[in-house]
Amino acid sequence: MSFEKLNLIEPISRALKAEGYTKPTPIQEQAIPFLLERHDLLGTAQTGTGKTAAFAIPILQLLHQDELYVKGAQGIKALILTPTRELAIQIGDSFKAYGKFLKLSHTVIFGGVAQHSQTQALRAGVDILIATPGRLLDLMNQRYVKLDQLKMLVLDEADRMLDMGFIHDVKKIIAKVPVKRQTIFFSATMPNEITSLANSILTHPKRVEVAPVSSTAATIQQFVYFVSKNDKRKLLRHLLDDKAIRSVLVFTRTKHGADRVVKDLAKTGVKAEAIHGNKSQNQRQRALGNFKSGHTRVMVATDIAARGIDIDDLSHVINFELPNVPETYVHRIGRTGRAGASGVSISFCDGEEEKEYLQDIQQLIGKNIPAVTDHPFALTVSNNRPEMKNPRVPSEQRKPKQNRFKTKKPQAAAQQPKQHQANQNTAKKPVQHNPKSHTPKKSPAPKGNEGMSWGSERWENNY
Repeated sequence: MSFEKLNLIEPISRALKAEGYTKPTPIQEQAIPFLLERHDLLGTAQTGTGKTAAFAIPILQLLHQDELYVKGAQGIKALILTPTRELAIQIGDSFKAYGKFLKLSHTVIFGGVAQHSQTQALRAGVDILIATPGRLLDLMNQRYVKLDQLKMLVLDEADRMLDMGFIHDVKKIIAKVPVKRQTIFFSATMPNEITSLANSILTHPKRVEVAPVSSTAATIQQFVYFVSKNDKRKLLRHLLDDKAIRSVLVFTRTKHGADRVVKDLAKTGVKAEAIHGNKSQNQRQRALGNFKSGHTRVMVATDIAARGIDIDDLSHVINFELPNVPETYVHRIGRTGRAGASGVSISFCDGEEEKEYLQDIQQLIGKNIPAVTDHPFALTVSNNRPEMKNPRVPSEQRKPKQNRFKTKKPQAAAQQPKQHQANQNTAKKPVQHNPKSHTPKKSPAPKGNEGMSWGSERWENNY
């Protein structure tokens, strides 16, 4: 099927052609007709399936065709909630591209930056608002945002918003929007709380499901390298000696771990940048721009910070540390092999706690990931279990050390009743109450967030 068969208006069809789009992805092919008929939608789709266009295109077309369309400072007609600023910016770019020939305005608001430019855009009047929950709720409390004219509500990456602790903020926002509206709900996974939320806000929804989270793209080659923790950075440098690795996104579990990897690569002359919550918004956008342009070969990221990263020609993804949630693995490697392109996923496994993570991942995706043993830092593998070449003797197998000063207790003392001993001890040392020891300590007030609501936005700033 082509986009021409989806009954799109001419300005949107022209914009899609300008972007080089000719054939819709499966999620777009299924979702767009339902949404153009103004049905509520429940979509299960993982990253990289084209779900942003699946809801952006119908929103633009319906707002353009709406006879009751009124533009004004309080005329927000569509709201898209998304968990991270990177994803919010990415969605904003999509609305700009698909709606370039329409007279519809949009803006993006998120935490971690000053709110002045965002409030100025809201005062000027916008039709479509893309927002992270924390900053939106803050601006609603300051009365910069009113949603009483809302016609369309989109919850994107709902499971990630649950993971980040935004679910209560989302419920507060939903309580402020009109009951009569069209609701679009996208989530890569459907845990119980997300299912409950979807059931409470959707009305007779149409259901679309493409590429469940347990599946990985067939175009992605997956490999695992067994390596000790101490040798991981050496192995990464070794792999980057291969110039066939044009661009690589490296995942670490922590922000500090990402910085350590960048510093280590810089010592060997490899251009790398990190993207995580400790970086300012300008630093993150600059790093992402350098990576997309090819100026930076390696970008190191944490999971949540990487949400919204959309690179057309990403050749490799490296899991420097395996995630402890199997679904996160699927999201990570979904950064490569997009839209039918080929990609390579490489995972480092230390053979200790990460061995269990690997087993969970393989169980989720339904296949074993082939191991590469031909590298300088390989761990020996025995009975499908990675082991160190010079393994340490487990503590429980070591012989206990003899204490030559150990003395035996007198037999009479050993036979003395325990209750009697307790009474004697109590009599000798009465317990004295120290009221100061029970005085609770006050938590220090958060610094550097003046003018921002502390609570929800701390997540937006930390990832």
